[in-house]
Amino acid sequence: MIGLFRATAAERRLIPEGRLSGPMPWVIAIMILFTVLAVASGLTLRSAAQGINADLAGRVTVQIVAADPVQQAREREAAEAMLDGLDIVASRRTLSDAELQALLTPWLGAEDIAETITIPAMIDLDLAVPADAAALDRLQQALADAAPSAQIDAHGAWLRPVFDLLGSLQILAIILVTLLVIATASAVVLSVRSSLDTHRATINVMHLLGATDVQVARLFQRRIALDAAFGSLVGVVIAGVLLLLLGRQVSRLDAGLFAAGGLDWPDILALALVPIAVIALSIVTARITVLVALRKTL
Repeated sequence: MIGLFRATAAERRLIPEGRLSGPMPWVIAIMILFTVLAVASGLTLRSAAQGINADLAGRVTVQIVAADPVQQAREREAAEAMLDGLDIVASRRTLSDAELQALLTPWLGAEDIAETITIPAMIDLDLAVPADAAALDRLQQALADAAPSAQIDAHGAWLRPVFDLLGSLQILAIILVTLLVIATASAVVLSVRSSLDTHRATINVMHLLGATDVQVARLFQRRIALDAAFGSLVGVVIAGVLLLLLGRQVSRLDAGLFAAGGLDWPDILALALVPIAVIALSIVTARITVLVALRKTL
């Protein structure tokens, strides 16, 4: 592909280049800009979903909701002893009365609510296995005798709608990238066809002198390659600046969903491949367009 950027002075005179003054480089720059942003969005959403899932996949909270404080304390102690001996439990932590009070204060006020209502005992668990249906069922069966009033909440289940939303947004990003690729290829086809009509007389002379369709196509490939390379450079630079500015703003939020997302080095490498792929696509599209058009004229 690098050889396409080299041409003799005679080859440059056959199909005069627009010296980047035509619309094609700027069209490709815009396409590259939106494609890089769409790919970056998709990769960030995937990273966020994986980060959240990794944090919550094995986390479970056991609530002991017995209304009688004495019975609740007895069930909590029995549950703690049972959980310590269960192989699927990696670690457990029972929330203190002060922590429970702090959790309820925003909704019930700062008064000592433990004197008016019975607050459920809460035990946070980190499981050694994913908190899937089988693990939760085994946990529920193990707690049935020790703490009959125990209720189990898997943290991942709370965020299921968020995972569904992230999945939908990733699909949307893939569709957007696909449409941008189609639009880029269509723009190349239109540009090459227009250039073919403009240089029809020159091409006819080349054919009379013995030039093959492949040799003619190579001239148009080089022109499109230069336009695509310049447009890709402009688009990538603008997209990089925008992503850098957005990344700095997101890093200041320090919120769970945003903190879980981000681009690592494999993602950045994938983004770097976008302009290369677009240049290759433009060259191949130009070659096919020229060859098909020339065969139809024979």
